[in-house]
Amino acid sequence: MTDLSAVPDQSEAIAEACRRFPAVATAFAADGRLAQAIQGYRGRPQQQEMALRIAAAIHDNSVLVAEAGTGTGKTFAYLVPALLSGGKVIISTGTKTLQDQLFERDLPAVREALGVPVSIALLKGRANYVCHHHLERAVADGRFQSREEAGHIRSIARFAKTSKTGDKGSLSAVPEDSTAWTAATSTRENCLGQECPHHTECFVLAARREALAADVVVVNHHLFFADVMLRDEGAGELLPACNTVIFDEAHQLPEVAGMFFGSSLGTGQIIDLAHDVRREAILSAKDYLPLQEAAQAVEKAARDLRLAVPQENARLPAVQLADNQEFQIALQLLDERFGELAQHLQTQAERAEGLASCLQRNDELQQRLQTWRNSTDASQVRWLEVFTQALALNLTPLDVADIFRRQLAGQPRAWIFTSATLAVGRDFSHYCNELGLYEAATGYWTSPFNYADNALLYAPTDMPEPNHPDYIEAVIEAAYPAIVAAGGRAFVLCTSLRAMRRIHEGLEARFARAGQNFPLLLQGVGAKAELLERFRQLGNAVLVASQSFWEGVDVRGNALSLVVIDKLPFAPPDDPVLAARIEQMRKAGKNAFMDYQLPRTVISMKQGAGRLIRDETDRGVLMICDPRLVGKPYGRRIWQSLPPMRRSRKQADVEAFFAAATTDEMAS
Repeated sequence: MTDLSAVPDQSEAIAEACRRFPAVATAFAADGRLAQAIQGYRGRPQQQEMALRIAAAIHDNSVLVAEAGTGTGKTFAYLVPALLSGGKVIISTGTKTLQDQLFERDLPAVREALGVPVSIALLKGRANYVCHHHLERAVADGRFQSREEAGHIRSIARFAKTSKTGDKGSLSAVPEDSTAWTAATSTRENCLGQECPHHTECFVLAARREALAADVVVVNHHLFFADVMLRDEGAGELLPACNTVIFDEAHQLPEVAGMFFGSSLGTGQIIDLAHDVRREAILSAKDYLPLQEAAQAVEKAARDLRLAVPQENARLPAVQLADNQEFQIALQLLDERFGELAQHLQTQAERAEGLASCLQRNDELQQRLQTWRNSTDASQVRWLEVFTQALALNLTPLDVADIFRRQLAGQPRAWIFTSATLAVGRDFSHYCNELGLYEAATGYWTSPFNYADNALLYAPTDMPEPNHPDYIEAVIEAAYPAIVAAGGRAFVLCTSLRAMRRIHEGLEARFARAGQNFPLLLQGVGAKAELLERFRQLGNAVLVASQSFWEGVDVRGNALSLVVIDKLPFAPPDDPVLAARIEQMRKAGKNAFMDYQLPRTVISMKQGAGRLIRDETDRGVLMICDPRLVGKPYGRRIWQSLPPMRRSRKQADVEAFFAAATTDEMAS
């Protein structure tokens, strides 16, 4: 297939594509259906070309990997050919925010503009839907952590009686992070399935039925891979029926795939099981006290396992704890407690479906524990993630390419992978190799925004190396005058929580000394959506944040004019999964830094840089403090992969840029 984005003279190839797919081509014309139906729509050549490539891939049942810069309009570029294709389409996104935007705004708008009778459905993970059974249990139980949680449960109960979908996103009165949702929703482990007394009115099953009947289904990556895993067990429903799969925010797929194709056992899952056993025992086996005692013993064993690891907020290879006798004993004890609980559950399981379900969950969790303890599979990494009060035992495949390729086999269908950040320069080999997309066609479309005039890339001079003990203080001192010149209106994006907290403290002290009154916000002090809304409303705020604000954040206009990145986002080399992959590549004679670590850093940098210019009229400065951007040979590959901004190392140029921007704002 011709790669339109790589052909110097594209006119002939584009003309041929227009002849093949006239309905797609004319939809994007200046007087086409989109322009006529959607207020403010402006056609872009990049968008039309991308849509034609996607139309060809859908028609040919082929694989296309496509990068489209910010402002290309990639959502419409894939929706138009998808809706005109006449087949069943799955669209998978990386975030619930984009999922909701697609279903509630973009899909209906494009469907109406094209005038096609296409049915659409939104399908989320079961934790997003009220479970009648667990809600009923929570109300009857009446034991809540606070009056606020009790009020939230009552609100959810009222909502469940009137809602058609049971989607918790429709109940704004109860915060998404309220603990009441845990009590009012189900998990795959504690769902009673067909034995549930509320089976016929189940919101999850209703959403699945609607998705199976719809022409276009919007899911997220986690749900897509959950369905893939069920399909491997003979129970998946979505994929077999579809003709086209479109992954938006596709840069997230390798990590999500690694998580789903591996396995994980968390102490939180174990404690949830213990609580559910005790609840079911009180309801259905109150006369058999050994069951409650066995559940308490499992919970204690899970908590003791966490206490056996002295580290906190760390990722550790399993081998690092091989000589930790307390940890090894705790593992063995947990295994024994699982076995004892299973024995008691077996004697009571026939008394209630809830107890039978708990027995099955206990067996599954014990099996995961034993698999983790006994694994000798060289193709997987055995590691732990340690949190403040929890711990997870993980098995992660070193390579997901072969596993993912199996999903592409079988029934012919089109696979579209798109994002604003997939390539290094214009090279897609890193991404394609990670997912085994060896024969995929690729397309690259640059942003239509005028970065040359509207953006500046600033790399300050005299910065110490990132491992220097005074590096963070140097970042604060370098960023402060840029923040003042910008009038606040800044994101300071950090590569670690430790750096985030220190930079926040340092800026707070610096602002106080200088009498600056810029509102200073910190990630974690309030929900993400709340912080973003405050940032937009304040108009001159400074937000200090870490990885969760590097992508999926859209602040248009003057509220964000400066993005400061503390250092290049290389993953720490002692990360157990990364370390194992580096060793595997070294043994294979590959250069792990150039072939794996650097491409991942480039993609992450492109995500962070993408927060700056979100609209045609946006102006701003991207400040990268890390001296390696300029001082190391590989730094060139990084900045050449960023949008084509003017570059400077002078603070005076930053001040002049913002002074000119202020003049332009006053003139307009």
